[in-house]
Amino acid sequence: MSRSQYKEIYVIKKLLLKQKKVIKLWSRDSVILPKFVGKTFKIHQGKRFISVKISTEMIGHKFGEFAPTRQKRKAKTNQNK
Repeated sequence: MSRSQYKEIYVIKKLLLKQKKVIKLWSRDSVILPKFVGKTFKIHQGKRFISVKISTEMIGHKFGEFAPTRQKRKAKTNQNK
């Protein structure tokens, strides 16, 4: 038996009870359930919140996968040449 089969899904119980249009979420490791389809979540990125609307393709993934924490840096160009 592989490890993922005996582990249970992790979802905060308060998420199942909330009925707001936009839900703020700090738990990036919670799993997206079919009940969440069509709702908008604001997922904490570390410094700010990113709005994510849940679709059917996202079911089974974790919330943290849709709010990246690292930013891509651009190389500085020298304008004095």
